[in-house]
Amino acid sequence: MPGVAAIANTYNSPNFVGELFALTPTDTPFLSAIGGLTGGKRATGTVHTWQVYDLRPADPNRQRAEGADAPAAESRVRGQDRNVLEIHQETIGLTYTRQAAQQMTAGTGSPNPNAAGIVGTNPITNEMDWQTQQALVQIARDTEASFISGTFQEPTDNSKVRKTRGILEATKTNVVTNATPKPLTEAMVLDLLQAVWTSGGIQVSETAVLMCNAWQKRQLTNEFVTKKNYREQTRNLAGVNVTQIETDFGILSVMLNRHMPLDVVEVVSADQCAPVLLEVPAKGFLFSEPLAKTGATDRAQIYGEIGLEYGPENAHGKITGLTTGPAGGGA
Repeated sequence: MPGVAAIANTYNSPNFVGELFALTPTDTPFLSAIGGLTGGKRATGTVHTWQVYDLRPADPNRQRAEGADAPAAESRVRGQDRNVLEIHQETIGLTYTRQAAQQMTAGTGSPNPNAAGIVGTNPITNEMDWQTQQALVQIARDTEASFISGTFQEPTDNSKVRKTRGILEATKTNVVTNATPKPLTEAMVLDLLQAVWTSGGIQVSETAVLMCNAWQKRQLTNEFVTKKNYREQTRNLAGVNVTQIETDFGILSVMLNRHMPLDVVEVVSADQCAPVLLEVPAKGFLFSEPLAKTGATDRAQIYGEIGLEYGPENAHGKITGLTTGPAGGGA
C-alpha cells in the first residue's frame, strides 16, 4: 500500500500508469464551514483574544416614578477569553532525477508477462506541485482535528509547542456527561439544546449545528427523522453539505464529521467560530518556500500558524459518554 517516503527518489517513490485515486478521506467540514484555510480572521500575535459581556436579567418591575431621582449607576463588565495559534510545518524533498523522470513508470505487478509494458502515462506531470498540494490537504486535516479535539497548551518558553484549544475542550457550561455509556435519545438532545438556547447559543438557525461521527449521526436521523416520519432535507453551510432535523429549538444542521470522537455529539453555534491566521510579512499565511540546498535535491517547507476563535463557550454544548454501536457495543 502507499505510504511515506523521506526524500523521494526513483526507487522509493515510483510512478505508475492510470487514473489516480485517493485512499484517504480529505473532508474537513468544521474547518470549511467556519472559513477554511483561506478565510477567517487575522491575528497580530501568537495569542488571540476576544471579549465577552452579559446583560442583567430582564425585569418586569423596572419602572420609575415620575420626577424621581436618577437610579444608582449600573455598568456592565467585559470579560476576555483567549486561544493560542499553533504552528503547522511540513517539508517536501525530491531528488533531481525524481523530478525529471515523471514518465518512467514501474511495472504493473501482474503475473501476465504482456502486462509489463501496459500503454499509458503518469497523470502527475509536476511532482513538486503535487506533493505540495498533498501537504496542504494534510495540514487542513490536522487543523480540523485540532479545532475539534485540541488540548490547550500555552508554554512559557520554546521547549514546548503551542496547541490551540478545540471546540470540545472549550465547551464547559452546557455539558451532558454519561458516567456509563448510554444510547443517544431525543430527550437527551432536546435537554442540551434547551440549555444552549437558554445560554444564548443557536440563535441563528442557518449556522446552528449538531456535529458528530457516523454512529451518532444514524441515531439523530432515527430519533428526529425516521421516528417522526419526516423527510430528510439538506442545506449548504458555507460550502459544506449538511442534513437538517427539525427540533423545538429550530431547524438544525447535522454535520457528519469523521474527526469527532465516536461517543460525543457537539452543539456548535458556528456563527461564533472562526479560524485565526497569523501572516508572516511578505509571505502571508500557509506559504511554501525553498529550503537550503544539500546536493542534487530540492526541498521546500510549508508553514502556517492558525488557531480557533470559538466566541462565548456557553453558545455551544456537548453530550459525552454515548454508546457507539448497537446494544451498547463498540463501533
